Amino acid sequence: MSKAHLNQVIASHLAEIKAEEDPGRVIYIFEKGDLGEDAVTYEALYANSNKIARFLLDRGIGKGDTYAVFMRNHPEFVYSLLAGPTIGAVMVPIDPRSRGDRLRFLLRDCGAKAVVVSGECLGQLEEVVKDVPYLKLISVAHRPEQGIPVTGKHHVLNEVLEKTSWNAVEQQIMDVRHPMQIIYTSGTTGDPKGVAIRNNRTGLFNILTKIVWKYDNSDVLYNGLSLTHGNAQTVTLFPAFAMGIKAVFSARFTKTRIWGICRKYGCTSFSLLGGMMAGIYNEPERPDDGDNPVRVVISAGTPPPLWEGFEKRFNVKILEWYGSVEGGFAYKPIGDGPIGSFGKPVPGVMEMKVVDDEDREVPAGQTGELISRLLRGETKVDYLGKPEESKEKTRGGWLRTGDMVHKDKEGWYFFDYRKGTELRRAGDFIQPDYIETVIGKHQDVSEVCVYGIPSASGAPGESDLVAAVSPLEGHAIDPRSVFDLCKKEMAANYIPTYLHVLEELPKTLTEKPLTRELKQLAEQGVGRMYRFEDYR
Repeated sequence: MSKAHLNQVIASHLAEIKAEEDPGRVIYIFEKGDLGEDAVTYEALYANSNKIARFLLDRGIGKGDTYAVFMRNHPEFVYSLLAGPTIGAVMVPIDPRSRGDRLRFLLRDCGAKAVVVSGECLGQLEEVVKDVPYLKLISVAHRPEQGIPVTGKHHVLNEVLEKTSWNAVEQQIMDVRHPMQIIYTSGTTGDPKGVAIRNNRTGLFNILTKIVWKYDNSDVLYNGLSLTHGNAQTVTLFPAFAMGIKAVFSARFTKTRIWGICRKYGCTSFSLLGGMMAGIYNEPERPDDGDNPVRVVISAGTPPPLWEGFEKRFNVKILEWYGSVEGGFAYKPIGDGPIGSFGKPVPGVMEMKVVDDEDREVPAGQTGELISRLLRGETKVDYLGKPEESKEKTRGGWLRTGDMVHKDKEGWYFFDYRKGTELRRAGDFIQPDYIETVIGKHQDVSEVCVYGIPSASGAPGESDLVAAVSPLEGHAIDPRSVFDLCKKEMAANYIPTYLHVLEELPKTLTEKPLTRELKQLAEQGVGRMYRFEDYR
């Protein structure tokens, strides 16, 4: 049957086209360590997403309705994602670590009428479900490796996916401007906001694949970031889908297994974020670190002090980029520009500038807010239920990023800090990533996050510094040795006031430590707190 009426920019249309052209091609592998893997072909991608689309329609969920998908990286996530554009329902991916007030907020804010959940997240969902007014359907994907029994309390998604025949759904949406997803911001410092992602975003993914990522048919991609985050979708999920190259996913990010996974599957590229890079680099060195198939690491937020050392140790090249779910994009091609820069905007697509509080462009070398706009079409952000905040975000036709940056005389941009989170101590502006890099070298430290609290001196705008750390598995952290390392390698004004030792650091979906929660844990007396003054 001719597929001429289908539009490849709409993801569910593309799945139908690919299933007819190359049904048996394995496009995704979801690795499960010692428990094996799940391979997904184009045929399975189309058939299973269409089965879920039929299921949702039959349960009264259709065009314009929202449904949440709450699980780690499993095939059912992708099937559920592609079911939405088939019928015009809007999928809301939810961070699988969400629980309590945060999970309750997300489900209520998006007005979810249904939740597709994996067994591993079901307990978190059941804690809040009575407080979600619009929710009328819970469907559980039971994964064999999780060993969670089927109770009969909720619908079982497996029954839908195991059908060998069903009343197939014709593609119901032809409008590329129709919303496909609502992706929430990280909410590092406040409540997250839902951003409407339209069908035509996949067209942007295709542009980036050709101009920026430059994958070819020999590439095998890997990602351990959650598919509920725009990074994993932008860099890995949709490029592999469109190109017909293989992508490998883990249920969650693993800094200890990442190189073994890449060797096993021959992965030539993977995506990570700056905090993840520090975690990988802080792992004990191995003689085979550089013996791996990875050619390019696509990174957002590489700590400058780690950049060259990471490339040399692991025999890779770093392609740095900048972007957000609201929009804005820049990148630094491999070998171009200075270390530490996140690059320049894509020529002919977008422009950026750095401005002060009065929207006046500042000179090279001076820090200001980064703003950007598309060179063609309207620069627009749709925050769910927040029309005034949406307008303010693109006031004057420019996207207000909230990121404080500077650029050099050649036009290369550098990230300085998030607006409102800058740290100042004794008159100096402190760069947390420098302190984090030094402490991360310690042989017992796995993760580190440096943040500020109001200075005990009471000086306005001044901060005392807290370094929250977690130990490597099987290690214990001796505070004196950490403070001795700080004294040896950094100026006195950079040495943390406190060292807060925790078993694990709370993080956002993008692996950024949550300073809000770290402060709460400190106030609650969780973990062990040590003062530098006691170890001078």
